[in-house]
Amino acid sequence: MDRLDREILGILQEDARISYRDLGARVGLSANAAGDRVRRMRRDGVIRGFTVIIDPAADTRSGLVVFIDVTLRLDTTNEEFERSVLMLPGITEVVHLTGGHDYLLRATAADPGALDTLLRRLKREAGVAHSTTRVALRAAPKH
Repeated sequence: MDRLDREILGILQEDARISYRDLGARVGLSANAAGDRVRRMRRDGVIRGFTVIIDPAADTRSGLVVFIDVTLRLDTTNEEFERSVLMLPGITEVVHLTGGHDYLLRATAADPGALDTLLRRLKREAGVAHSTTRVALRAAPKH
């Protein structure tokens, strides 16, 4: 990866739907050259996919969007936790962290009762010793 690849990645992180023509113009390449670089980074695994970020307030289908900081029990390995937590309904992202907690989870729950069930299952089935949950109210629009 060179400077142009990193610049392309930065632009794609801001707007993954940008045309190759516009992308190329922003980095000083032709549309074909910009497209070739993006395809190569996808093939090489640098770009693992493209996603849509939905404002939690706009997504009424999912109910609550929550962020759960978790600390594992001493007898739980990271591999066991990751395998278990990914099988639980509503878990949309699992991030291993440094700092005061072991993981940050992003999840959805239909309502507070479903969230309570999820939190109980995290402790019972996934080896969580302690958790702190935050509910998303809205996301600021990205410009």
